[in-house]
Amino acid sequence: MEKDNKKKKIITLVISILIILILVLTISYAYFSTKLNGSDQIVKVGELELVLDETSEGITLDNAIGISDEDGMNLTPSTFELRNNGNNAVDYTIYLDDNTIGDTDTRIDDMFLKYNLNKNGKNSGATLLTRTGSNSNRVLDSGTIEGGGTNAYSLNLWITDEVDGNYSGQVFSGKLRVEVSQERPTVSETLLANISEENQYDDGEDTFITGENPDNYIWYSGKLWRAVSVNNEAKTVKLVTQWNISAIPYDNDSSAFDGSYMEEWLNDTSVDGFLGNLRDYKNFIVTDAKWDATMDNRGLGNITRPNGASIVENAVGLLNIYEYQSSYKGENYKDCYLNNKADWVTLTPYNSKNMVSIGADGGYDSYFSLSSSFGIRPTIVLKDIITIQGGKGTKDEPYRLYRDCDQDLSGTKFNTRYSGEYIRFGTGENNLYRIVSHETEGLTKITSAEPLKENGNFKNMAFGEDVNYSSANIIGTFLNGDYLINYVNSEYRKMIEENNTWYLGVVGRGTSYKLAKYTDTTMSGYTTSTEAKVGLLRLGELMLGQFDVVNNTRGMSYWTLTASSSSETNYLSQNARTLYSLPTNSYAVKPALNLKSNVIISSGTGTKEDPFEIALVE
Repeated sequence: MEKDNKKKKIITLVISILIILILVLTISYAYFSTKLNGSDQIVKVGELELVLDETSEGITLDNAIGISDEDGMNLTPSTFELRNNGNNAVDYTIYLDDNTIGDTDTRIDDMFLKYNLNKNGKNSGATLLTRTGSNSNRVLDSGTIEGGGTNAYSLNLWITDEVDGNYSGQVFSGKLRVEVSQERPTVSETLLANISEENQYDDGEDTFITGENPDNYIWYSGKLWRAVSVNNEAKTVKLVTQWNISAIPYDNDSSAFDGSYMEEWLNDTSVDGFLGNLRDYKNFIVTDAKWDATMDNRGLGNITRPNGASIVENAVGLLNIYEYQSSYKGENYKDCYLNNKADWVTLTPYNSKNMVSIGADGGYDSYFSLSSSFGIRPTIVLKDIITIQGGKGTKDEPYRLYRDCDQDLSGTKFNTRYSGEYIRFGTGENNLYRIVSHETEGLTKITSAEPLKENGNFKNMAFGEDVNYSSANIIGTFLNGDYLINYVNSEYRKMIEENNTWYLGVVGRGTSYKLAKYTDTTMSGYTTSTEAKVGLLRLGELMLGQFDVVNNTRGMSYWTLTASSSSETNYLSQNARTLYSLPTNSYAVKPALNLKSNVIISSGTGTKEDPFEIALVE
């Protein structure tokens, strides 16, 4: 893509809507009128048009003194529409600029004026005009209009009775200005344009991104991803999560992806499932993507593109070993960007009982039993139409996708957000948490972003005397006592739901992850449970992973809630796969809890660099 095509094309529409507010104490009225230059009520630029309502009668105030917000909100508004008659989405910003006034007129100060903008039935509320900015940067509204979409507006403007001052005979005259960006680069265009050719490998079907640390980070649906390849024909983009999201046994009887526990987990659309917690996935990803799970027992460096002998169509899959091999050049796989220093499974079977996996050193492990518990890096295919709204592709400033890059979330209910997003919660070095899911309707399950620390060191403790979690066993006593007092201050404690259900299923080698919560794989009934304010994550639950470079210390391994047998409990290892241990041994602690339904977002965007700040509202 040429450099000029990457620049935003800004089209400025100056719609001469005269907003004349004549404030004369002796006459005791104010008049607000809208009028286009010329006789037309429609202004068109390309496929976008702004249409004024010919029946708008303007606003008449009872007198020239300030009025209450209630009266101002009930004034007859002026109405207009912004229509997108094209097929592609466009970004826009609507400004309210000063218009020319007469030589003998005096302009009223913005501090005396309030407005309400109703957009598609939703009021902005009575707002001081000064909140929009100063001329010529008063922003009334901004956003995106989908192809074929329409935004309907109505605008009230009045003098506020909350500010004293002399405004007798003063005038406000304004005009609306709309800035429109009609071009936004697609993900594939951005990647291929901004990554050097020496870090691209084209095998004739896909162009793979290679190298030690290319700028191919993407933030989507609360998770950090790496762009792996661009399909040359379809222009779709394959993404894999940077970190292991969870860990489960791959299967018990067969290494085939189709019908495996792994395929089920990745494409589970329930409240606990990966796909079910992926934001608006039908509009973002290819839901019938083709996943080549052909068996291959050759070593790295000798693998060719699989022949399509075992194709599975589904929304979410895994990388196969050929795709991993294609991410580096030569034999430097230990330094390639797909090596996240953890153990994770590929889509490729080695034989009928073993899967090809990648070890913590980035090397090839061909003998990992499919009944063992693998680390999972979900893989998706972005549609060709998905575009970039911001970011630089770096780890700290990943690319942000259009419609996933929310700006002002102040006042938004926290229980509407997405698995993986970060929030500020807790105290000191333990004040960063992540959303897990919305397992209980209205509530939001969260977990600490990493296991708890004390003075920089991970806090280790025994699970208990047996495998049954409760608020009275060793780890449960700590979580529902000392943890709430010393790791969570009173402000945050008020946000935690008091009584929560924690499911105590058993998942052993080669058994389904569903048994951690349900009595059978059909999910027809729940396993045994206990009630407590704070608990732990189950095996196979979202966010049961390692989300930073593993430091090869035992302290990174942490307990799960799930027993592997009547005598041992599953824990997540430092290399991001689940193992099992006697409950009397010591591992780190990663608390989980539910936040109440009346928790809202006060600021932040939910990324690690800008986590949500939250508040409790009555």
